[in-house]
Amino acid sequence: MTKHSASQEHNPIGNPTVDSTSDSLAQPSAPCPCGSARSYQDCCQPAIVGEHPAKTAQALMRSRYSAYALGEVDYLIATTHPDFRAGLSRESLLEHHQQTRWLGLSVLDTTAGNADDPIGTVHFSARFAELEQGRCSSFGSLQENSNFIQLEQRWYYCDGDVQIKPLKPERNAPCPCGSGKKYKKCCD
Repeated sequence: MTKHSASQEHNPIGNPTVDSTSDSLAQPSAPCPCGSARSYQDCCQPAIVGEHPAKTAQALMRSRYSAYALGEVDYLIATTHPDFRAGLSRESLLEHHQQTRWLGLSVLDTTAGNADDPIGTVHFSARFAELEQGRCSSFGSLQENSNFIQLEQRWYYCDGDVQIKPLKPERNAPCPCGSGKKYKKCCD
């Protein structure tokens, strides 16, 4: 197995208003929500819109993060291995999207998951805000060791070990929502 390690902190992103009929909520030339420093059209969009599947487990994880951030729930279902889809529904994913703003992704470690590997794991951390009436009500960090499997040259998410921790910024710190304001003047 190949093991890669990365410590990449990415800038916060906004979460557009949900329109469940939209084909894609991100502007193609905008920075990709996954924080890769590439445009959405050059990064996750081709996988999400079905132009070509993600080539590695990490690419699938990044595209799934972008899909969560953008409310692309059909992609989330399609890229979950069929054996792990129990309890996964469009409605619950859309509700989750309306209640969550994803703020940034850090890939911490990748084991295997290359184009010629049958399985892979990706360890990542994602920051988020829980929303109430369109405003950030609390912040958290989700850390996950995700398991992926490749079948017929397509990667699928299987499951993962998840830890969620609340984040409480200092009042004079920059607000985690990405507004550029101090926390006490924004989401406190």
